[in-house]
Amino acid sequence: MSDLQSLLHRLSRAGVDFVIVGGYAGIVHGCTYVTQDIDICCDFSPANLLTLQQALNDVHPVHRMTPGRKPLELTPENAGEFKNLYLDTDLGRLDCLSYVEGLGSYEQVKQASERFEVEGAQLRVLSIDALITAKRAMNRPRDREAIRQLQNVKRLRRQGSTQ
Repeated sequence: MSDLQSLLHRLSRAGVDFVIVGGYAGIVHGCTYVTQDIDICCDFSPANLLTLQQALNDVHPVHRMTPGRKPLELTPENAGEFKNLYLDTDLGRLDCLSYVEGLGSYEQVKQASERFEVEGAQLRVLSIDALITAKRAMNRPRDREAIRQLQNVKRLRRQGSTQ
């Protein structure tokens, strides 16, 4: 199991409420590009964020986007102040988003997800159509490439189901 998969399994075992979005979601659907991080959209309630922190505690999460790369130190009082968390851990990068461009809030993202088995764990992953919508909204060069691959995966699935 890769370090990124280990990161996802930790979150799942701890009971963190999240959906895999971004590049790793594309890989789950069959894309061939490489990603160096995990992007999740999650419930940003203090309880869920504190559960996330507990799940990551022993892999030393730090805020990647802050001067001095401060350790993740959430409390019941400050956990509600965050919209996104951009973390580095001993297992890799984890970007936690409360909103996905083109789709909306966590609840909307969760409704646009489906369950997949990833290395023995049942994880929520953005559906292929929702992932295409999100990639279109971002419209970066790497997103346009991902859209091409995702559309090819959809086409191959359709052809496979009609044969």
